[in-house]
Amino acid sequence: MSKLLAVNLLCLCAWSSQVYAQSVVYEVEPDHSFVTFEVVHNKTSTTRGRFDQVVGTVELDQAAKTGRADIRIDPASISSGSKGFDEHLRNKDFFDVAAFPDVTFQSHTFDFEGSQVVGVTGTLTLRGIKNEVALKANRFNCYQNKRIEREICGGDFETTIKRSQYGMSFGLPGIPDTVRLVIQIEAIKQ
Repeated sequence: MSKLLAVNLLCLCAWSSQVYAQSVVYEVEPDHSFVTFEVVHNKTSTTRGRFDQVVGTVELDQAAKTGRADIRIDPASISSGSKGFDEHLRNKDFFDVAAFPDVTFQSHTFDFEGSQVVGVTGTLTLRGIKNEVALKANRFNCYQNKRIEREICGGDFETTIKRSQYGMSFGLPGIPDTVRLVIQIEAIKQ
């Protein structure tokens, strides 16, 4: 009798771990994923731009309320709408893309309210300098894409950083230290 009970418990444990182990890997979809920035220019207008090349993976387990993100941004893909300004942003005054060809974000924790992702905390590495940042999810959703017949998850996340913490002090204080980042990510279930 005890052997039968042990076998049944073992089967139940194996089944329940399969039911609850729902970690899924998603690959960032580059046509719908961008990082944009906003900074006030000399106390007048807001200057905006975006990075057009974002790649990476996101692992999400909604049942366990855990996740992991590993995102790489190509700073040379910056686009502000002004060729001269883009070149200045790529040089040593700002992103120094020749010396630092990657900006990365690696998450530590995903925050949930119910089944919704409401935030992600991780390490942003920019110009070789690492700082922890907390991203607030303004929107998060998963849906079945009928065209490619796969699940897609994504959302809009935002944070504010101090550019001087990453070695970008050019123009201070006329160009403020505070930069608003908005991360638009969609990723395809693998």
